[in-house]
Amino acid sequence: MAGESVQTESSLLVSFLQNEEKIITYMAYAMLFGACMMVLNTVSRGEAAPYGRYASTKFGMLINANFAWFVQELPAFAVPVWCVFYTDAVQLSNFANYVLVGMMIFHYFQRTFIFSLLHRGKPTPLAPFIAAVFFCLYNGYMQGRYLTHFAVYETNYHISPRFLLGCSMFLGGMAINIQSDRILTNLRKPGETGYKIPRGGMFDYISGANFFGESLEWTGYAVACWNLPAFVFAIFTVSNIGPRAFHHHKFYQEKFEDYPPERKAFIPFLL
Repeated sequence: MAGESVQTESSLLVSFLQNEEKIITYMAYAMLFGACMMVLNTVSRGEAAPYGRYASTKFGMLINANFAWFVQELPAFAVPVWCVFYTDAVQLSNFANYVLVGMMIFHYFQRTFIFSLLHRGKPTPLAPFIAAVFFCLYNGYMQGRYLTHFAVYETNYHISPRFLLGCSMFLGGMAINIQSDRILTNLRKPGETGYKIPRGGMFDYISGANFFGESLEWTGYAVACWNLPAFVFAIFTVSNIGPRAFHHHKFYQEKFEDYPPERKAFIPFLL
């Protein structure tokens, strides 16, 4: 019986590996469906995701924000690293694949090991924490595995205009994201709990500067990768944090009478 069980598991693994690229495609479409549902839910209910300033105990016990950020972001860093070093990464003979999977690893290294230590946010409810862990595991596998095993690029793709444009957008967005997070972190002195108007950087133009930066990052990543999993991830990101920028904008306008009227919510000068 034990031998039959091992044989069955081996057959399932072989079948999975033979159809893995197709499975990743299905995963991407499932994420796209999730993004659509998220937007519809936000539009219909008009409520922000229940973490940070909108956290509520009705979504489970509260978890320390620094611990939550570290644990939930870790899979999106660790899984692509595993794909690079501990699997037969057949496409990594191409320099472009290294750079693209490196973007994923670089971003989530910063979010896992640096941002989680500096973050001063409010505790996170259990439900959104678990959802974030699942998403980072799911997306970390989808992006890491596709780029190391299935994404095929021309030999000189790394010097193509599309690749260079995407990488520039990614780096610019990451710089905006990190700068904006730093501004938000430094708004409060140790022991303070109230809210203040963020100023400087992209906050002079939009309320959701950090969300704009991260959206620009993953849009650039999608342009550089030019594949379905990357584009779906970018769409999911914008669908998730774009509405949050509008909730923050409304929050600031209602809380501060002197909030700069010229600021937009998410896209400078436009939206």
